[in-house]
Amino acid sequence: MPNIKSAIKRVKTSEESRAHNITVKSTMRTAVKKAESAIVNNDTEAKASYAQAASKLDKAAAKGLIHKNAAARKKARLMKKLNANG
Repeated sequence: MPNIKSAIKRVKTSEESRAHNITVKSTMRTAVKKAESAIVNNDTEAKASYAQAASKLDKAAAKGLIHKNAAARKKARLMKKLNANG
């Protein structure tokens, strides 16, 4: 455990941000999986689930949780699947 006050605060804030990042990444992954399953099953709400997944991916990329090109790649692959099944 650090002795310096600023170091103690840094440990505390980094732990809080880590916990927040984990939840954001988890919801992003869940949205992508829901979109993929909706697309594969030809669900009526496939477009809506894609839009939600794209939004989560964009937000994660904006916060720096994933690279912007990784988000773009995942969105492109989802859209490709959606158009193929549509």
